[in-house]
Amino acid sequence: MTPDKTLKSALAYLARSPKTILEMRRYLSGKNADPEIIDGIIDRLLELKYLDDRAYARQFIDSRIRFKPKSAYAIGYELRGKGITPAVADEFLTDIDDFQLAFSAAERKNSQLCHLDPESRKKKVLNHLRYRGFDYQVCQAVWKKLMES
Repeated sequence: MTPDKTLKSALAYLARSPKTILEMRRYLSGKNADPEIIDGIIDRLLELKYLDDRAYARQFIDSRIRFKPKSAYAIGYELRGKGITPAVADEFLTDIDDFQLAFSAAERKNSQLCHLDPESRKKKVLNHLRYRGFDYQVCQAVWKKLMES
């Protein structure tokens, strides 16, 4: 693949949504681009600020908190899978309150399940929270607060 074609392909890939450096490297490798060309393209994209792992991590965490609340651990795991270093992920994850995120997720799920009996609803809400990476103590505390409100 020529450098121009590789750059066009990279820009088209970025046009859909922001990417990490690792995601871009994997994508271009999958297009059978020469490793030297890939390094040059990534350097150019970094210069142009089209790739920025720190900004990506911040945006990803904000999106997860707003639309699909998960535990800080689960979000960190996802970020590491996308090539974000643990140090960068931890920088943004330290201020996250798992209890608040779990409560937000539980409220949404509980309102969807209002037609079920209380025991079935509890089981489904707690399973939903555990699936999203919240630990047992947080899940129990959230359920207790949910029943009090």
